[in-house]
Amino acid sequence: MAEANEYIPPKIWTWEKPNGGKFAGINQPTAGSRQEKELPIGRHPLQLYSLGTPNGVKVTIMLEELLALGHSGAEYDAWLITIVNGDQFGSDFVKINPNSKIPALLDRSMPTPIRVFESGSILLYLAEKFDAFLPKDISTRTEMMNWLFWQMGSAPYIGGGFGHFYAYAPNKMEYPIDRFTMEVKRQLDVLDKRLEENEFLAGSKYTIADIAAFPWYGALVKGWLYGAAEFLGAHEYLNVKRWVDTILERPAVKRGRMVNRTTGEPSEQLRERHDASDFDGKSL
Repeated sequence: MAEANEYIPPKIWTWEKPNGGKFAGINQPTAGSRQEKELPIGRHPLQLYSLGTPNGVKVTIMLEELLALGHSGAEYDAWLITIVNGDQFGSDFVKINPNSKIPALLDRSMPTPIRVFESGSILLYLAEKFDAFLPKDISTRTEMMNWLFWQMGSAPYIGGGFGHFYAYAPNKMEYPIDRFTMEVKRQLDVLDKRLEENEFLAGSKYTIADIAAFPWYGALVKGWLYGAAEFLGAHEYLNVKRWVDTILERPAVKRGRMVNRTTGEPSEQLRERHDASDFDGKSL
């Protein structure tokens, strides 16, 4: 017999009203555009439409790393997509990413522009296009791919699971917070054990696997994401902390973390990026 306050699912679920929480005003059980809206286009080959969330930061770090290596073809315009306003449901954005999630990339250097969506796909596309941060030997490349796809499969438990119930849900509920906290700590332990014996995820070299994982797990252990470092006991994961601090020393990472950022001190934000000089005067 169900307890008095227990939710009993209906035979067929129907969406009747927003269920509360920070993103209740934009979440719906349907896909596709909700309004006609053109996207701006800048002068560079690559057009990025994004926001400074962990998934967005993956791509801006990658682009800044490529530019630091001297790949001029990686010059890009980064346009801000404000997801709480529903910008991701504009008609032009949906043409690039039918899933209406940031980041979305349009490569206009090709005779026919190429759309790229999903952050892991964008990282792999850029790594192959510029032959960078992608191991050449099959063993190391496969190990790198293992960790890249591990991160892509694990992140929903951090964001849609732990982050939602710990930070965004309208009510704090013990069961889902406990469930997803256990999973996030398990992931941190997986990462910590890997980094105990390896400088980076694929071995001795920094790759797109590190670029993918750093914005999520780095933000967790530093307390930037959900303010949950103490709650998660982040100080316990010494190898993760070492890895995070190593990556944070990279100038391209410092720049990439600023792009499309809308939180923190104004000196740490670069809401749009169209030229390297846009970083002048920022707290690098």
